[in-house]
Amino acid sequence: MRAVVTASIMCLLMVIASIPNTDNEVTHLTNELNKFDSNSDVVISYSNGPTAGQSLTGVYTLSFSFSGTGTVTSLDVEISDDSTTWSNVATLTSSPWVTYLDTTTFSNGAYELRATAYDSTVSENVVEISPSFNIDNQVPVITAFSVSNIEYGTGASASDRAWFSTAADGVLEFSWNAVDDDLLRATLTNVPGPGTPSSDGPSTINYGWDWSSGDFSEGTWNPRLTVYDNSGLTATQTMFIGIDRTGPSIGTISTGSSTGWVTSSSVTLTGLLNTVDDGLGSGVAFTEISLDDTTWTQTNGDSYSLTLSDGVHTISLRATDNVGNVGPISQVTIQVDTEAPVEGQWNVDEITTALIGAASVEFLASDFTSGVDITSSYIEYGFDSNGFGQTPDISGTWQPSMGTGLDSTVAQSSWATKSRQYLMLRATVMDLAGNTIQTNPVFYQILPSIDFEWNLTETNIDRLVVKPGDNTGNVTVTGLLEVNENYGGSVTVRLEAAPADRFANVAWTIIESRTLDAGLMTDKSELLTWNYTVPNEGQYDLRLVIDPNNVIDEYDEGNNENYMVVTGASVSSVINAPSFMPSIGAIFACAFIITFIQRNTRD
Repeated sequence: MRAVVTASIMCLLMVIASIPNTDNEVTHLTNELNKFDSNSDVVISYSNGPTAGQSLTGVYTLSFSFSGTGTVTSLDVEISDDSTTWSNVATLTSSPWVTYLDTTTFSNGAYELRATAYDSTVSENVVEISPSFNIDNQVPVITAFSVSNIEYGTGASASDRAWFSTAADGVLEFSWNAVDDDLLRATLTNVPGPGTPSSDGPSTINYGWDWSSGDFSEGTWNPRLTVYDNSGLTATQTMFIGIDRTGPSIGTISTGSSTGWVTSSSVTLTGLLNTVDDGLGSGVAFTEISLDDTTWTQTNGDSYSLTLSDGVHTISLRATDNVGNVGPISQVTIQVDTEAPVEGQWNVDEITTALIGAASVEFLASDFTSGVDITSSYIEYGFDSNGFGQTPDISGTWQPSMGTGLDSTVAQSSWATKSRQYLMLRATVMDLAGNTIQTNPVFYQILPSIDFEWNLTETNIDRLVVKPGDNTGNVTVTGLLEVNENYGGSVTVRLEAAPADRFANVAWTIIESRTLDAGLMTDKSELLTWNYTVPNEGQYDLRLVIDPNNVIDEYDEGNNENYMVVTGASVSSVINAPSFMPSIGAIFACAFIITFIQRNTRD
């Protein structure tokens, strides 16, 4: 009986082969015939699959269902564009029988799907071919979008617009291009003037518009190009343009004087760009200046310097924007008097805490016209804590110096009491014509001349761990005391200790205090040693302190302490520990664990 069926099938195939059909039809008929020769009664259905001629884009969900009494253990999903060469999409092994087809990884064209299910009940495969469908992911790609005869900018962004001074009845020439396999048409929206250009296509595509509404107003617009294809896909691109026909206006220009008078022949005008207003136009390109109705001079900076003679001068100004519109003329009047005093420099004695008597202060100034009025000029001083500001914060007010004019003195009963303060000075200079200048404050810090510190490389403890309470096991603390200049006086140093785990209210214990005799530091250094016995187990902080009562005013008080740590512990000379020799059983156990971990890692 089986031989009869097989012979019948072969005959049917020969008949089919003799009939002209497409390859897809032959494939489908062959698959249908294979079903008759299969022992499986499993039937594959595309629950969600492409229909004949359907166009797919993006990611498409494929789902399958089965009927019959067989047992499906796996499902191979494949795709082909020639019904011959098949590429795997997914292999499913359990329900739900769902996978995804990313059509963007394939070229546009006609495709088929082949689903092959394995029926474990009869150990056979069942094949189902989908209808032919299309993949169409060709989104239009805009390759060009421009406007002709740009006067300024590029149109790439809102901050870089393409600007025009086009008249109200002018024309804007837009052009475009795109790449697509089924390009249909293009539209242009958000353009100046009333109305919108007609669609470019579909019957004829001109790839551009000569747009004229007859009523172009000034302002900004964002023309948008939209390209359509026959697949319903689109692409858009936006440019940024503006129309400007009005020149910029100039605001208030600064000359450095509120009254119109300046005391120097060199005058700087500021605000030549920052005060210019072009509204919502293309922006300021440059400003032009004319001195006393002479030729115009162009500048693109915010400031401009002039050299003027004594007298009254008229400065004319006008601004031009980036598309060539010239704004209205504004004028500034400048009055020049060059007879003002000229500031010089300060000459101040070097001041330290060792100074005795008055300090000389002198300010140099000159006036080449009327001369400096010595009787009306003066120096003021004060004392400041931080060397900043306009008013001395320690003395509170400015005080007159003891001399006359700009050559004077500042005297104090004791400069040593002014350590680390700032002598603050300012001068008021007047010429005989009445021109007055007042200098900005200058600061001269009053510093101590001496500084002690520990040499950190030579300050240490000979042992860090000792047996507590053992006089034979005490530590030796060594400290090298240094001073930056020859010092003939005495200085006090201390060795102090405290538990490392102390509370904040626990005071340091003075172990030893020494006062070095006067003259001992004339060689700028002294090596000191102390012996210290740790009283109990635990860590103890040690510190060496220079001038603990701050008797000596030093350049840097922050380097007068050096900290060390010593530990008291019950120290054993020999520590017995058993040797380590793993057993053979332990080695085998470790090997088994490693093998098990590796197998799990591979799985």
